[in-house]
Amino acid sequence: MASLRARYALAVVGLVVVLGAISVALYLFLIEQRFSLPNTFVQTSMWVLLTFLLLLIGRYMALLWFSYLNHLDGDVPEPSRLPLISILVPAYNEGAVIQGSIRSLLSLDYPRYEVLVIDDGSKDKTYLYARQFEGEHGRATVRVFRKKNGGKSRALNFGIERSQGEFILCMDADSTLAPQTLRKAVRHLVDSPSVGAVAGSVKVVNRTNWLSKLQALEYIEGLNMVRSAQGFFRLVNIIPGPIGLFRRAALESVGGYDHDTFAEDCDLTLKLIARGWQVKYEPGAAARTEAPEGLLDLLKQRYRWTRGILQAIAKHKQRLIDPRAGLGLTFTLWYMIFEGILWPAMNVFGNVLFVFVATKYGAALPLVIWFAQLTVLDLAAALYCVSVEEESMALVPYAIYYRAFFALIVDMAKLFATVEELCKFKMDWGKLDRLGRI
Repeated sequence: MASLRARYALAVVGLVVVLGAISVALYLFLIEQRFSLPNTFVQTSMWVLLTFLLLLIGRYMALLWFSYLNHLDGDVPEPSRLPLISILVPAYNEGAVIQGSIRSLLSLDYPRYEVLVIDDGSKDKTYLYARQFEGEHGRATVRVFRKKNGGKSRALNFGIERSQGEFILCMDADSTLAPQTLRKAVRHLVDSPSVGAVAGSVKVVNRTNWLSKLQALEYIEGLNMVRSAQGFFRLVNIIPGPIGLFRRAALESVGGYDHDTFAEDCDLTLKLIARGWQVKYEPGAAARTEAPEGLLDLLKQRYRWTRGILQAIAKHKQRLIDPRAGLGLTFTLWYMIFEGILWPAMNVFGNVLFVFVATKYGAALPLVIWFAQLTVLDLAAALYCVSVEEESMALVPYAIYYRAFFALIVDMAKLFATVEELCKFKMDWGKLDRLGRI
């Protein structure tokens, strides 16, 4: 049934993308035949944006297609053995969510695993709440540690040193895992020694208002779809913090987590790819995480993400023009620059330019078609992703609001973060307050 839904969604998406390409061709014709813009800069800018729009259509089609192929290739059989897995839960001031997170881990369907909670010097009752679960729980053993505050990456390395499993799952304390997560993820590692890590699917648990519902769609469409397409090539570029399963040997080969970026998960993934490890994606290994419910909290989160990703890219900048470490790493780095810098910049610039053209020259049609085209692409991706992941169709209409408001605001935050990172402005972690939705 899921495969049929995926085929149906792909057919719908293909039709919508074709219609979108036709609308772009019509847009080009209208610009050439009906609008006379005396400003050379404006004319050049509009043609650049139109070319970029065609590039985006190609991007969407490629992501949808390879995501679909990865979905078909996802039926990996149960491995020949199920070794011990260590689950690491770093926590700093997570008193509102830590118990719900641990409870979800005690319900996992896996024969033998251990849970290590690392309290990173919390100022609340995180450690006391976690200690209530310490001990044996049937198939699971829970151990709780407390250390001086040093950041998430140091807490994870602390847990890695004290873990016993052949494979290590790292997650966030504000997340819960689906019962089949370990079984689904470990099958990519046991019988495939070249695979160093498996990225899981992340979904928003607190769909309580319009902002969190937009993020729910974004996680499904903007994050999971991209990882699924990358997974077809075994080149997932960011193993998400809420759910990543690693081969211990792979972690040891790159020295574990570094402490010099605000995106330790991205940095670690790039180090693994640079070492030649393959990184898969498993949609069945699912984590549900608490997303920001306020606009300011969301912008703080995306600011930190952007600066952290840029810091990780900067550590490997020599590989942008030197592919000797592998074409996969070079391609990954350029793709991350496209997603993190070029696409947000072009989106903001396009909106500003088309509004200017509409007010200055009375040519509102380019602005309308720009929004319409991008919205069509978002709707196509939303239809496909919601169908494949068997999510609620009620999320699809949010694709309209996603393009008109959400993406533009987030892209402006990304540009602001990019400028400050290039200027080397000081920043801190900017931890969000949890509401305990899990």
